[in-house]
Amino acid sequence: MTRRYFGTDGIRGTANQAPIEVDTVLRLALAAGAHFHRGGHRHRVVIGKDTRLSGYMLESALVAGFSAMGMDVMLFGPLPTPAVAMLTRSMRADVGVMISASHNPYRDNGIKLFGPDGYKLSDETELEIERLMDEGVSERAAPEDIGRATRIDDAPGRYIEAVKRTFPEDLSLESLKIVVDCAHGAAYKVAPIVLRELGATVVPIAVAPNGKNINAFCGATDPAAMCEAVSAHGADIGLALDGDADRLIVCDETGYVVDGDQLMALIANSWAKAGHLRGDVVATVMSNLGMERYLADQGIGLVRTKVGDRYVVDAMRNRGCNLGGEQSGHIVMSDYATTGDGLIAALQVLAVAVRDGAPMSQVGKVFTPVPQRLHNVRYSGGKPLESAAVKKAIALGEAQLNGSGRLVIRPSGTEPVIRVMAEADDPGLIDSVIAHISDAIEAAA
Repeated sequence: MTRRYFGTDGIRGTANQAPIEVDTVLRLALAAGAHFHRGGHRHRVVIGKDTRLSGYMLESALVAGFSAMGMDVMLFGPLPTPAVAMLTRSMRADVGVMISASHNPYRDNGIKLFGPDGYKLSDETELEIERLMDEGVSERAAPEDIGRATRIDDAPGRYIEAVKRTFPEDLSLESLKIVVDCAHGAAYKVAPIVLRELGATVVPIAVAPNGKNINAFCGATDPAAMCEAVSAHGADIGLALDGDADRLIVCDETGYVVDGDQLMALIANSWAKAGHLRGDVVATVMSNLGMERYLADQGIGLVRTKVGDRYVVDAMRNRGCNLGGEQSGHIVMSDYATTGDGLIAALQVLAVAVRDGAPMSQVGKVFTPVPQRLHNVRYSGGKPLESAAVKKAIALGEAQLNGSGRLVIRPSGTEPVIRVMAEADDPGLIDSVIAHISDAIEAAA
């Protein structure tokens, strides 16, 4: 069945345009309310958001839909995505909602849904909700059963305490000066507080959201401001979160950027030595071949999934693994959270640095990455990957790599783009393979 609304990470698009406009979001709330309305208990939904201007509009539409289905709504205001997932479970809500487009600019927004267990929804559940959205929900709550909306003022404090508990009790951050870039996003209050309360000297940047500056020249997708601040303040480390704080990118004291693959390898090695790592590390097809080789040398397996942290989480749950993530900085640690959590990942990295007593420039360079290139090919319509010429170009590229590298071709889940990624020890070969395949896709588009 073809999806109409949900992509790789919830529903996402330009604010005030379908599907991220009031009518569709209201239908989403009605459909999700109907799907999760099970049993005779008083049902409840929790809603968090990041700092986008359109969040107010979408929040109101969600409240209207869920309350019309007889669900009480608890509003958190700006709070990271992993906090919403955590509080969905701890507050025994029937469904959790995060209003965010993650690392996208403010003009975009999105809706992420969590089940009562705090995990993102399965493909089957999303398709069922889509069916209800299209067919309509005829039964609404009786007048006396309409839901109420309540603002939960202490939600940030609950999350702060939960995050701090993941940091080893025998360690302190007192020796570190840390730059934290909050991307003018959902963690602009909680992230500096967590680090200060654990003892760090904190230099917060991008902590003045105005509804339109989220992710703008800051955050995990644009770490230059973090690197500059580390240099300017003589900091030991920089931490950059994205708009909803579910991903982390780090820079060391020299300004060198450490991506999600290096962070996963760092945590995996530390946990393996401590006997804490369970099973393999789970990553996506985009993670660097150098990480795979490094983990193999440490006796640690790597399992790859489709792109999207929800697929990483599914594989972790099915295999009993407790560490996974994406090169982009989504790090999932199932002992602590049900989804990627940038703050918790940061604390795990900081714990290694403190315990080793070494600068981040030593701690963070875990393996030598294999040269990797990613090229995005935009298309206007059709299905270019079904073209015979494109298939031929891909087959030729795979033959040229001949087991010495990897080739990943995939359509984006959020925009009309084909992503062409290749990696191998020979950079020239990578460029040649990518250029040939990209040219074929452009000709077929």
